[in-house]
Amino acid sequence: MQGLRRALLLGRLWPGALPRPRRGLTSFPSLGSGWAAAEEEEFVFPEYLPSEPGQEEKKPPKGGEGPRPEERRRKPPRSGLHQASGRPDPSLPASGVSCPGCGAELHCRDPALPGYLPSEKYRSLKEEEAEEETVCQRCWLLVHHRQALKVEVSREEFHGLVGAALKAPPRHNRPPLVLLLADLLDLPESLLSPDLPGLLGDQAHLLVLGNKADLLPGDSPDYLRRLRGSLRQACAQAGLRAEEVHLISAKTGFGLEELITRLQRSWKFNGDVYLVGATNTGKSTLFNALLHSDYCKSRASQAIHRATISPWPGTTLNLLKFPIINPTPYRIFRREARLKADAEKTEEDLNEEERKQLNTLKKQGYLIGRIGRTFTEPQKQRKNCEIRFDPEALSFSMEEEASLPAKTAPTKVELTYNEVKDARWFYDTPGIVKDGCVLNLLNEKEVKYVLPTCAIIPRTFFLKPGMTLFLGALGRIDYLQGDSSSWFSVVASNLLPVHFTTLEKADALYQKHAGQTLLKIPMGGEERMKDFPPLISQDVTLEGIDEAQAVADIKLSTAGWVAVTAHSNNKIHLRCYTPKGTELTIRKPPLLPYIVNIKGPRLKGSPAYKTKKPPSLVSNLKANINQGKK
Repeated sequence: MQGLRRALLLGRLWPGALPRPRRGLTSFPSLGSGWAAAEEEEFVFPEYLPSEPGQEEKKPPKGGEGPRPEERRRKPPRSGLHQASGRPDPSLPASGVSCPGCGAELHCRDPALPGYLPSEKYRSLKEEEAEEETVCQRCWLLVHHRQALKVEVSREEFHGLVGAALKAPPRHNRPPLVLLLADLLDLPESLLSPDLPGLLGDQAHLLVLGNKADLLPGDSPDYLRRLRGSLRQACAQAGLRAEEVHLISAKTGFGLEELITRLQRSWKFNGDVYLVGATNTGKSTLFNALLHSDYCKSRASQAIHRATISPWPGTTLNLLKFPIINPTPYRIFRREARLKADAEKTEEDLNEEERKQLNTLKKQGYLIGRIGRTFTEPQKQRKNCEIRFDPEALSFSMEEEASLPAKTAPTKVELTYNEVKDARWFYDTPGIVKDGCVLNLLNEKEVKYVLPTCAIIPRTFFLKPGMTLFLGALGRIDYLQGDSSSWFSVVASNLLPVHFTTLEKADALYQKHAGQTLLKIPMGGEERMKDFPPLISQDVTLEGIDEAQAVADIKLSTAGWVAVTAHSNNKIHLRCYTPKGTELTIRKPPLLPYIVNIKGPRLKGSPAYKTKKPPSLVSNLKANINQGKK
């Protein structure tokens, strides 16, 4: 059994990865004269246009025959999901070893259960000695082939796993610290979960982190202060008593050094820390970023595998953990000295590799924070393995194939008993499944279009009464009545197309193009739309404030929102549509009230404006800080 355990920890599953897909480029289509003539024009930012949806995904690597029909106990997957390959073998016992990517126990019993490996691969691990850690089939397909298997943690299993951990007798005589990660793009819904109050209880200390701040454009100089206020308001609305709120980006590193400093000064080494939140909030990306930061023991980052990152909801299936470093006064002093030196640097002071990395992050987000390491292994022990913050390995976009981590040492680094016997641990937990979320209706390819992975570029339209705005086939807004034209600013994934037409032609356009290339999401033609729920309407009445300030956000579930800006005292009547079973929210005050000002010149003969991308800001580079103050 020890041989199997070692093989499962070190064995290789499948070699290689698929070639990197090509990135498609296009320009805005030419617009005819008159608004009605432009009814089938799509407005996606050309830099982020993906390959055509009609191109088929490459199939996963072969792993033997598929499971026999009588062995399949899983539910039929949604369109676009993939069946597990290889033959299961219920007679073989589970390994007792966790998948380092999602935390599930490795086994070959049932493809429907987390941690599955084909029995052919599972048996071969008994004899193989390899250098790379083994992950389950699901993690391998998610990371290397962008393919998803329908395996998730049920609500009962989630409560049993996370609830038991949070309510266990306190270790080190202190209740745990809970970091609740909220998605700023999905406020307040990402905090309105019936599971949260029961999980947190009354003893745990609570800090709330607003993630994905890098994706939101700054609509005014003080927009970060307003975002923090919106986060506090969402916490109060959800009945959560948060001690503090912080804005971060787990992907670009914005706010993480400040978060680590705060944790080391306030929480110190008092007890374990649990990271909780809804699915798709970025918990695993944050786990990976902190794993390679000053918050983790320096040797642990070499011994512990990164968590699997994927846009597919519910990637993490069990608890993942790393040991927290003890912030002694000497370590805090050394860390503060490094942070001070880093803050004095300008982009010209960075080496070529750091500048290249910084430029990559600027294309992906508006807010960037550089993460460093104060303490690393001595050079002779590291054997030329230098630990760096690598954002491309922590997270990836749909256009790019995940790069495999380079081999860092001939043998696996293992933590000793003395290093972990009194450790405090940082835990990543499975995500809380959100009800009424549009992502629950989509397949893996559609999720990649809807879930933003790069800085959102707002798209603004000046619509008069009697016009309709489509956000793919996932949302629709009819401008029924109003005293004058109003501005509609779309804040959603750059890959999700926006269309406008007249109210008279709206129904025909939806019937003809839903499931087709024009509306794009969902995709799959008439067969796909047979299983997709119809759009359900809700009437909304608003009164304008000012031509430079939005009155409300019409939030179309998790697909994004439309900020409505109208002239003062202009009473407008809208009819808004979302798929049946999803939530439509009217958010007042709007999250970015001055978003209408982020637009280019008006396109001739069209209600659309050219898009404009605000500049990025690196929070801890001297030149960028001075620029931000100006």
